[in-house]
Amino acid sequence: MIVITAPTGNIGRRLLSLLVESAPAHGEELRLVARDPGRLPEAVRRRVEVVAGSHGDAEIVARAFAGADAVFWLVPPDASVTPDEAYSGFTRPAARAFAAHGVGHVVGVSALGRGTPLAARAGLVTSSLAMDDLIADSGVAYRALANPSFFENLLEEADSIRDHGVFTDTAAADRPAPMVAVADIAAAAAGLLLDRSWTGVGSVPVLGPQDLSPDDLARIMTEELGRPVRYRRQPLDELRSTFLGYGLNEAFVEGVVDMKRAKDQGLDAGVDRSAQAGTTTTFAQWCAQTLKPAVLAPQEPVDAR
Repeated sequence: MIVITAPTGNIGRRLLSLLVESAPAHGEELRLVARDPGRLPEAVRRRVEVVAGSHGDAEIVARAFAGADAVFWLVPPDASVTPDEAYSGFTRPAARAFAAHGVGHVVGVSALGRGTPLAARAGLVTSSLAMDDLIADSGVAYRALANPSFFENLLEEADSIRDHGVFTDTAAADRPAPMVAVADIAAAAAGLLLDRSWTGVGSVPVLGPQDLSPDDLARIMTEELGRPVRYRRQPLDELRSTFLGYGLNEAFVEGVVDMKRAKDQGLDAGVDRSAQAGTTTTFAQWCAQTLKPAVLAPQEPVDAR
């Protein structure tokens, strides 16, 4: 029995698609933990067991992990609480349930940076790595998928790219760093969940095929979209003010700022690509398949009445 948490999110739904087709051939049943089961495709609901509720709830994970051999663990974003509450606080009931129900293997979504000097002051990344330690201390065999920033973050910039030819981040324009497609993270997770010959605790980097700077991203987007795209570097103070203006938790906002600062200082740099798992999607491929349709999609007319 494999349990998938967050099955309707960016990574979880891709993982679910892979496992619905491949798990039966491996003799595996699937169980999903979904806050809103209605968001799952009806065809999927007929083929899996669903536990309705939040996987941060002790009663829900006690039910979901009973009889489970492996769990895919992903903490949903929650900017209303502190980073420690968002990661370790949310995960603590699950860690107790892993131990109580004898779950053998857990694959979690985490971050790069472990073992680097920057890891202790990297905001959300620091909290994510502390979550990994909490899971590892439960006694399970654990693999943390160590990810850089996602290509999919750029979808939040689709309107700006379409209307102004501009995307924004806080890194230096010439700072190269790894980035990854969420489909590649899902594929790496599927491989580890289906082949559980691994033991102990460790992390598995999941990276794109090459490091790219914001200027590189702008160049590739320009080529793939057929229109000029340029990069604007946003000061960290501006990012902080914008997020605080949304009413987000102040400590969480500082966690985002600290993470962005650490990444600009090289938190994600220097990872050996030979150790990474699974497939690698190039940024150009992702642009053609995912970003271009989002940017060039017809817009609904605005009713000016």
